Amino acid sequence: MPEQRFDQFQSLQQQQTIAPQMQQSLQLLQTPTLELRQLIQQELVQNPTLEEESTDISLDEASTPGEEDDFEREFAELSQLDEEWREYMAQSRLSAPRREDADERHQFMMDSIVEPITLQDHLLNQLSFAEVSPRIREIATMLIGNIGDNGFLQVSLEDLCFDLGIPIHDLEEAKGLVQSFDPVGIGAVDLRDCLLIQLERLGKHHSLEYRIIDHHLDDLARKRYPQIAKKLSVTPEQITKAAEFIATLDPRPGSRFSEDHNTFVTPDVTVERIGGEWVVSMNNEQIPRLRISNAYKDLMASGNGREAKAYIREKIRAGKFLIKSIHQRQQTIASIASEIVARQEAFLEHGPSRLKPMNMAQIAEKVGVHETTVSRAVSGKYMATPHGVFEMKYFFTTGYETEDGETLSNTSVKQSLAELIESEDPKKPLSDQRLVELLEKKGIKIARRTVAKYREELNILPSHMRRSY
Repeated sequence: MPEQRFDQFQSLQQQQTIAPQMQQSLQLLQTPTLELRQLIQQELVQNPTLEEESTDISLDEASTPGEEDDFEREFAELSQLDEEWREYMAQSRLSAPRREDADERHQFMMDSIVEPITLQDHLLNQLSFAEVSPRIREIATMLIGNIGDNGFLQVSLEDLCFDLGIPIHDLEEAKGLVQSFDPVGIGAVDLRDCLLIQLERLGKHHSLEYRIIDHHLDDLARKRYPQIAKKLSVTPEQITKAAEFIATLDPRPGSRFSEDHNTFVTPDVTVERIGGEWVVSMNNEQIPRLRISNAYKDLMASGNGREAKAYIREKIRAGKFLIKSIHQRQQTIASIASEIVARQEAFLEHGPSRLKPMNMAQIAEKVGVHETTVSRAVSGKYMATPHGVFEMKYFFTTGYETEDGETLSNTSVKQSLAELIESEDPKKPLSDQRLVELLEKKGIKIARRTVAKYREELNILPSHMRRSY
């Protein structure tokens, strides 16, 4: 048996760790305002020494002169406080008279909570009033369960017929029943089917719109109006008019029941012109103002306890650090916002077309913080300006230098590009090469591939798909 050797090796590694309090401070800096409110509420629950006040955040109130000298005496009296307070609250609940209608009012309140109706709930409700056989009702229920958020069937009838052994004529009957429900176009197998169902319900089964969707949907999507007109022996103008009507149909009939993904933001910073100058103000109203509670002093009882002393001391220290971190967060964001405003006065005066190139390193150097601090501070934060509410990251962008030496951000170039396309002749839309030439006349030299890239980022179609007939 070969001899086994066990060797020990010692290595030295350098590893950077961040103290829990510093991690909390960085987290507060990066957290958006609405999430910060929730974070503070959690701290209020977990730290009994913290309370919310109605005046501005104050660091001084947390430690008045001579307060540290009184800690030993106060901590010695807190040993029985927790148990006495619990006992007092329990007695208060027992002695309070219970109103006879309390349970009834509570149940009414719970029953009054309204939950949004789902697409499936809406369809099943209509199915409950349909006069059909139990067999078709069962199949229709199964089909409703296989309808996606857009309102389309997510499984083919052929697969259901093969997998479950359901006769195809029963599946077709159940599908027809579901497609008769509201919203119009529900239960379709694809976009073409969805639009045709809507036209049929409008009595346009033999219309030009029906023929276009039934046989030329791909050409319609690519705006090949002359080709469609030639195939259907009509004029391009008639195709244009039919396309305008088709555009009024709903391509996603189930979307109004899907979850609302709108994001509501609260500006952290507001920029206003006051007395001829741009003034930055912080939105402190959305952040609870904290202080170290005096309630414990009022409820002091005789006695002492080393564990209680250590516990309360730690909570007070944690509370003070939280208050200080919130104060520092607001100061850091305000300083960065002020420097952004100082560099983007042209934007505030004229709008996005005058946004100047700017990077985080420039702001960090001016404010006196690290570049990563700027990145954390602007993450998820918003600034209200005369031109709308913008994410603070919006103002950090690369750019170009014009022929006269002026610098323009790529956002400004996109704005100029969008303005050129907006003012073009719909019958003769501008090609990407022509856009390059027009931008060059404005002193902005960029490549055609860059124009194509910016156009796609602006969700603008190529010239051949923008043409109107």
